[in-house]
Amino acid sequence: MLDLAKHIVTQKTADFEPERFKDHYEEALTELINAKRNGKTVGPKPRPLGENVVDLMDALRRSIGGSEPAKPSKQSKKPRKAAAGQKEMLMPIAGKKPAKEATAKKTASKPQRRSA
Repeated sequence: MLDLAKHIVTQKTADFEPERFKDHYEEALTELINAKRNGKTVGPKPRPLGENVVDLMDALRRSIGGSEPAKPSKQSKKPRKAAAGQKEMLMPIAGKKPAKEATAKKTASKPQRRSA
């Protein structure tokens, strides 16, 4: 990993050229100061609309060969069934039988296997 990091750093190393960079903050601050000097009321500028928004999941599906975006399935909306031993972990609700009594009755009614 260290060799990879060194390789990346050496590939990206270059001389700093300050004329290539533009200070947008300074420009915006200068515009704001000039607008206030001229007596204009200053408010927030409207943000540009996100017109180039990409659905990443659809893009990933297309990249692996799926041409159409997947439609949400109805199966994902169905509630999951309780796990086998989950009833013992649930707290009893007022007005209902405690979980231990309910499981005790169920186990008593089932025939038990006996080993030979």
